[in-house]
Amino acid sequence: MPGPGRARAARRPTLEQVAAEAGVSRGTVSRVVNGSLEVSAKTLRLVQDAIDKLGYVPNQAARSLVTRRTDTVLLVVSESEARVFTEPFLGGLVRGLSQELATTPLQLNLMMASTARQHERVEQLVRHGHVDGVALISLHGDDPLPRNLAAAGAPVVVNGRPVIEIPGVPYVDADNLAGARAATEYLYRQGRRRIATITGPQDMCAGIDRLAGFRAALKGRRGVTRLVAQGDFGQADGERAMRELLAEDPRLDAVFAASDLMAAGALRALRAAGRGVPDDVAVVGFDDSDVARNTDPALTSVRQPVQQMGRELARLLISRISRPDQELAPVILPTELLCRESA
Repeated sequence: MPGPGRARAARRPTLEQVAAEAGVSRGTVSRVVNGSLEVSAKTLRLVQDAIDKLGYVPNQAARSLVTRRTDTVLLVVSESEARVFTEPFLGGLVRGLSQELATTPLQLNLMMASTARQHERVEQLVRHGHVDGVALISLHGDDPLPRNLAAAGAPVVVNGRPVIEIPGVPYVDADNLAGARAATEYLYRQGRRRIATITGPQDMCAGIDRLAGFRAALKGRRGVTRLVAQGDFGQADGERAMRELLAEDPRLDAVFAASDLMAAGALRALRAAGRGVPDDVAVVGFDDSDVARNTDPALTSVRQPVQQMGRELARLLISRISRPDQELAPVILPTELLCRESA
């Protein structure tokens, strides 16, 4: 007579039974159990429902030996905690990324990496095989992190075009240059001739490209005064930069800020200086975040599809994990100028 342990093993649901319940092949069930990312969301739900109904329990130890997978991906943000939890752009990006990964077995972990010590912690996790892939956000300058992680064999993707592109590391970005150019040309068409910009950080391609778009829009236009103040995408810096611009040219009549937060700071400085918006000074931001719809007046802003960027970033990462040798092209998403009361 078989013992109780053998009887339990005999009653344990099999892959074949799960496949029959789900109406799919045994191989499809095996791919789901082994964490394959090349299974449709519909099929994944069917198999998971069958597993839940039958009480199937995969042998996780054997699975790990076969797949060498952890089902964990790391989202690394090269900013301080204060910036991460107050920056609308980053929040939207994380939402899109999480939504896309929710259709897979992959779990998302978040880490900040704004210091050398934090960089080392990220690299240790990758070297020790604790994550299946890494998505990097908000890189500054020639950050060595993507290069180091790729050299360690990790699937790596980046949001935002790196200052120095790295072979084999694909990225997702918005068309920052076209968006900034459209915003500045709009101000010019409104009859503004003393036009300023508050730039983003010049060690990030988003900041570099938005300044380039501003300059391209005004290139060759006679009778235009161009003013530039440096910013860091934050609201306090936008307010400080706006005060500097007013001191430089009290007659300026338009400003393009490279983020909605900086535009909101500019509105505060203009109000304090007694300048009306848009009658005296027209203001345009960039992002079309919730900030743009809640300022007074509401901001004209360049919309970038932030959540879609997050989803595309997740898709690139899934492809990189599934097929590490595949060449992946960058994904550049279009922008759109949305006109509101500030301009």
